[in-house]
Amino acid sequence: MIEFQPRRDAGAPTLVEQAVDAVVRAIESHALGPGMALPSVREFARAYGISTFTVASAYGRLVAQGWLDARRGSGYRVAARGRPPGRGVPQSWQPPQLGAGWLLSDIFADHSIPIKAGCGWLPPEWVNETGLHQALRHQSRVPAVQVGGYGHPYGYAPLREQVAGALAELGMQVEPDQVLMTQGATQGLDLVVRTLLKPGDAVLVESPCYTNLLQMLRLAGMRIVAVPRGAQGVDLAALAQAAQDSRPRALFVNTVLHNPTGTTLGMAQAFRLLQLAEHHRLWVVEDDISRPLLSGPAPALAALDGGNRVIYVGGYSKSISPSMRVGYVAAQRDLVRDLVRTKMAVGLTSSEVIERLVHHVVREGQYRAHTERVRERLMLAHGQAAARMQALGMQVLAQPQAGLFLWARAPGPAGQGANRLAEAALRDGIWLAPGSYFDAQERDVDWLRFNVAYTEAPALWRFLEGACRGGGGAPAA
Repeated sequence: MIEFQPRRDAGAPTLVEQAVDAVVRAIESHALGPGMALPSVREFARAYGISTFTVASAYGRLVAQGWLDARRGSGYRVAARGRPPGRGVPQSWQPPQLGAGWLLSDIFADHSIPIKAGCGWLPPEWVNETGLHQALRHQSRVPAVQVGGYGHPYGYAPLREQVAGALAELGMQVEPDQVLMTQGATQGLDLVVRTLLKPGDAVLVESPCYTNLLQMLRLAGMRIVAVPRGAQGVDLAALAQAAQDSRPRALFVNTVLHNPTGTTLGMAQAFRLLQLAEHHRLWVVEDDISRPLLSGPAPALAALDGGNRVIYVGGYSKSISPSMRVGYVAAQRDLVRDLVRTKMAVGLTSSEVIERLVHHVVREGQYRAHTERVRERLMLAHGQAAARMQALGMQVLAQPQAGLFLWARAPGPAGQGANRLAEAALRDGIWLAPGSYFDAQERDVDWLRFNVAYTEAPALWRFLEGACRGGGGAPAA
């Protein structure tokens, strides 16, 4: 009824995409007719040797696209209306318009791009499926009365205790009432901006910088002052000069596995950065979202600072799942109290249901073992991607061997920019993240961010080979 032979070679689409295509082919060939039942999620998974998570994701996508109906008590059936609207006449794929608006909103809903080498999250196939399933089963047994309210303003107490314990392993002395749960680390950054800063304040950011932070600071009316970050970390001389000249209120920094360069600060640099912050009376906002992906020790500014000037922001989107919008802020007790007021004013409580799920994954779901496996896969992907880039003559800023990101540029003269290359890639169904996304002035810089977990596709390397032969612009004709 459904002809499906899963491919697992390097150039194959994801298993979710393959399963979706197999069901669509069966419907279009009339092997499956309107109203016919599909195998259950477990039956489909067992029949084709794939995970139930993959099948559930594929069925969910088919429902969203209009191919299937999900019926309570009777599983999934072919939609009675047949093919979804718009499928009667095949249409050519049209690439989306590259830009900040698409990056910040549409990209998260755009499933049309086959190769997402510029994205900022782990592939769905790398998700901690066992831990998530255990957590969901556990959550289904929680009495409704326990989750029927808004939850605590600070967030789910057992998870805050878990966070405080994890931070203690990094050398931080933090009590649970110094931890505020947020809807992802990005909301944590937003609450800090809203609480501590006012329009017109100068703030220091790294250059390049996490693109969502740049957009957030612009919306808040901040004066953004960029400090270079290179292979060895933050340019401390430039930082000292910028702090002297602009009298900033805060510095935002990724200590480990910087987004987008992948670099990590050394201990001596971390100490000097904190000395400068103390001298200039700066708040330091340490965005440490990627630390779970780091193998080995690295400095944590909040631990070195002793809870004085550093506000620590973390979360679980990089290590559990991007759909688990759970982050946290750890800081001085009085400051956390102010952050709670801001959180309640702009969005009320964070989701206790999701926080309970995360707590169960971290506590019971083989979280450490899963994270270690992810680190190993990323280390292998880093080595392979960097070697292939260098073989093409590309310049790789650093080789962190950990985390998601590599920062690289195509061969050619300085100043050629990367926007044209990213636009050409998008026409070929490849999403690259040009350096303009991460530049405080949105300049067309030469560099691109690559997510190494998405760099296996042969089409990506064929495109890059053509681009490098052409001198770094669009691929040669």
